[in-house]
Amino acid sequence: MEKKQFKSESKRLMDLMVNSIYTNKEIFLRELISNASDAIDKVYYKTLTDKDKKFNKDDYYIRIHPNQDDRTVTISDTGIGMTEKELEENIGTIAKSGSNEFKSEQKMEEEFDIIGQFGVGFYSAFMVSDKVEVETKSIDEDQAYLWTSEGADGYTIEPSDMKSHGSKIILHIKENTDDNNYDEYLEPYRIRSLVEKYSNYIRYPIKMVVEKSRVKEETKDAEKPEYESYLEDDVLNSMVPIWRKNKNELNDEAYDNFYHEKRFGYDEPLAHIHLSIEGMLSYKAILYIPGQPPFDYYTRDYEKGLELYSNGVLIMDKCGELLPDYFSFVKGVVDSEDLSLNISREMLQQDRQLRLISRKIDSRISEELKNMLENDREKYEEFFLAFGNQLKVGTYDSWGQNKDKLQDFLLFYSSKEGKLVTLKEYVDRMPEDQKYIYFASGSSVEHIEKLPQVTIVKDKNYEILYLTETIDEFVLQTIRQYAEKEFRSVSSDNLGLEAPKENADEPTAAETEADEKLLEKMKEIIGEEVVRVKTTGHLKDDVVYLSTEGELTIEMEKTLNSMPQGGKVSAKKVLEINKNHSVYKKLKEFYEKDEEQLELYTHLLYNQARLIAGLPIDDVVSFTQNISKLM
Repeated sequence: MEKKQFKSESKRLMDLMVNSIYTNKEIFLRELISNASDAIDKVYYKTLTDKDKKFNKDDYYIRIHPNQDDRTVTISDTGIGMTEKELEENIGTIAKSGSNEFKSEQKMEEEFDIIGQFGVGFYSAFMVSDKVEVETKSIDEDQAYLWTSEGADGYTIEPSDMKSHGSKIILHIKENTDDNNYDEYLEPYRIRSLVEKYSNYIRYPIKMVVEKSRVKEETKDAEKPEYESYLEDDVLNSMVPIWRKNKNELNDEAYDNFYHEKRFGYDEPLAHIHLSIEGMLSYKAILYIPGQPPFDYYTRDYEKGLELYSNGVLIMDKCGELLPDYFSFVKGVVDSEDLSLNISREMLQQDRQLRLISRKIDSRISEELKNMLENDREKYEEFFLAFGNQLKVGTYDSWGQNKDKLQDFLLFYSSKEGKLVTLKEYVDRMPEDQKYIYFASGSSVEHIEKLPQVTIVKDKNYEILYLTETIDEFVLQTIRQYAEKEFRSVSSDNLGLEAPKENADEPTAAETEADEKLLEKMKEIIGEEVVRVKTTGHLKDDVVYLSTEGELTIEMEKTLNSMPQGGKVSAKKVLEINKNHSVYKKLKEFYEKDEEQLELYTHLLYNQARLIAGLPIDDVVSFTQNISKLM
């Protein structure tokens, strides 16, 4: 029998198809099942235009038959089949799409989408087979044909005695190698798992004869019943995915069950979103907002993405392009009949369609979070405790281009409310005379409450946002202002507050000059670790604290210096001393007559301020010696 050559490409192209484009060998079954499904779709379409033909859905199915003795896997369908000419054109030419040509010739409408592409997906069979046979009979002809090929060297076509229309693909599975276990594709359990993974939502039944066990009828009442094996047809796929059902057919339990069936998580999802978009770009999706992050969520190993289907066929386990990073916690599936695919279903073109779907998903997630925030605050706070840091990262990622979108979703602990509040809630409560949105940073609410500078702002009856996460200050620095109100750290040397009015007489020029000289001397004693020393009238019982000039606060300094790649950065520190405290009076006395004591007190006060700010003391021994001297 004459061996025919492939028309369009050489062995080099075949090698490229098998070894390079398809990196995951197991997808061969997905491709062949998709083609079989297309073949049945074509019959269905013909019945719509031919009154003499009827489509009885029960007659149409796909069957898989693994034979371990012969080392073959057979995938058969009851579809449209192929003529000899179609075999030549659709399989004989690599990368020719018989499905697309059929659709073009029949001028099919968009709703009759055919995803399989004979010529490309078909050749994935050679990843696991050293010989492939295709026995097929067209619905329009009486003669059947057998196509046989062992690879790029060519193929043969001969008549066959196949009786009913459809196609049967026989894969002669390769022998095992050191790198590949081909035996697994002969195991029924492995075939079942591949169908469930990739082709679970193909609209026609995918059948396989399975060996099962049952109690022998005559021994069922015996003390030790005997068992027998029997064969039974199993349907491997569920056929109708939940996202193709009408929303009014589904309840919360159905959505939750699907969440767990897909193993998106062991938690209970906080919310679900069911999208059904029709138009120039049609797609369906079910999205979930989980209740708890997976164990690796805040690690580099975590991979975001939604399951992506094309007409019920899994294309990607995790399509990261469908989710922005700040919503990477969302789980779910997207199924579109309109996605552009290149020569391999493994690789999506980064085209306009994918971007449109992504933008819609982004918008709907935002709407769902807003609805949860406004109507179920308890649930939203549960979500925020789990994933709030991801939203915070999103505000300053990409140079803050998403800050306006995300800022209203952020929550911070309020000094006045004693709970988490939004920026809008804070601003809506602000007194008219309040200039800034005040915040304080620290390791915990309890620690922040004890800071001297917090007392200063609270005494004005102004609300303070307590920032307990290292990321929080970076977020506010990126947002910069909200509702035209700037953010201001309570540790700033410029709080925009009027000092309490004093009953004492205004200091004379000589007294003011003496104070300035004292402060200059103290700055000289401390050195470059502070940019200046100043007095404050805001403090009550506290003696001293460190404030800062500029945007770099002490908490940001600590955070940046703790990073592996962080340089040695330093905030511009200002030592502020309570001018109404008795200690300050002592300092003035020492300046006049005891420079040694002034130096001792200055070092003690500075180190005391460092400890309050959570900063280390450079020389602990000297600090303890100074305390001993004071005692």
